Amino acid sequence: MDTLQGEQFIELSVGSETCALRIKDIHEIIKMQGVTDIPFSKPTVKGVINLRGRIIPVMSLRNLLGMPDESYTKTSRIIIICRHEELIGLIVDKVNHITAYEEIHSPLSAAYEESSHGVFLGIASRGEQLIGILELEGLLGN
Repeated sequence: MDTLQGEQFIELSVGSETCALRIKDIHEIIKMQGVTDIPFSKPTVKGVINLRGRIIPVMSLRNLLGMPDESYTKTSRIIIICRHEELIGLIVDKVNHITAYEEIHSPLSAAYEESSHGVFLGIASRGEQLIGILELEGLLGN
């Protein structure tokens, strides 16, 4: 996947899984804070936060990846991404570090269920560990 070679990524943890987001997709990373619930919202939407006067919807990356909710910890973070000129928060269990990958493979589209098709831009490898590089459009829906 030559298009991703040379890019930098934020590696993060969700449960026991490690995945990554392109740095260029990230607006900022903040500590976990109180999230105001929105009645009748989608299960993946945890609510909204007020970030310096801007109201930002917050979603659970755990839920978007089909994982159950867990309690937030001191390592939980909200990654603020910019999508179509709108800021959205993604709750993750832990932000690990900034990295670049030497080897990135194409995702295997035949392995996805219909509902999860397009969730990964690629699969990076570091030694024996495989890291899914998340594709925000596929993850959040068009």
